[in-house]
Amino acid sequence: MLCNSASLTRRVAPNSDLKEAAMFFDNPFKIRMPHDDEYLPGRRLSIFAGGAHAVLGNELLPPFPDSMQQITLGLGCFWGAERLFWTMAGVYVTAVGYAGGRTPHPSYEEVCSGQTGHTEVVLVVFDPKKIGLGHLLQTFWQAHDPTQGFRQGNDRGTQYRSAIFAFDQAQLDQATQSAHIYQNALTSVGYGKITTEMALVDTFYYAESYHQQYLHKVPHGYCGLQGTGVACPG
Repeated sequence: MLCNSASLTRRVAPNSDLKEAAMFFDNPFKIRMPHDDEYLPGRRLSIFAGGAHAVLGNELLPPFPDSMQQITLGLGCFWGAERLFWTMAGVYVTAVGYAGGRTPHPSYEEVCSGQTGHTEVVLVVFDPKKIGLGHLLQTFWQAHDPTQGFRQGNDRGTQYRSAIFAFDQAQLDQATQSAHIYQNALTSVGYGKITTEMALVDTFYYAESYHQQYLHKVPHGYCGLQGTGVACPG
């Protein structure tokens, strides 16, 4: 489910384009990752206490059934991205959070500062007997523009970078292969190089409760998902 035009309104409406541009360029962490001495310290304990998925009903925190697999995907603002995956048959549970950086248990405001190194991601827990990783990856590629670097549409900054964080080497290998396939499709119609970060997951940090299943709670809220219109070959 990509977003309709009404839900593509900016996540935080600026007073003017000039003010937005000044805020963007005055913050160096919108266009680069922090240096070693620039990361925020974070905290020792999680900011998320747990609970049931507002749509699927399953618990958001592990342990999950042994038969399930997990993948963590970043494709811009996590509100619309989470809804995209919870609607797919075979998905057991989804949760939004932060990954790819260094700050432990960051808050949303800390992630927005750019000084955590994290990007907004969706944890997708799925039943491989009902939905394959390949289908999830196809959906991932087609739902955003993976060539945009530190931005996704109207959302700019390192926290919106495209990312795949795999839970084992087999997943990472499959993700890498799917990227090569989609790169060929994108190149054939004039798109640039895929900038998606791909790595084994280090730690997934749950976001605050109000972010979880946000577009179920606020059905007409902001959704930044916009694909390229280029199909990902199966």
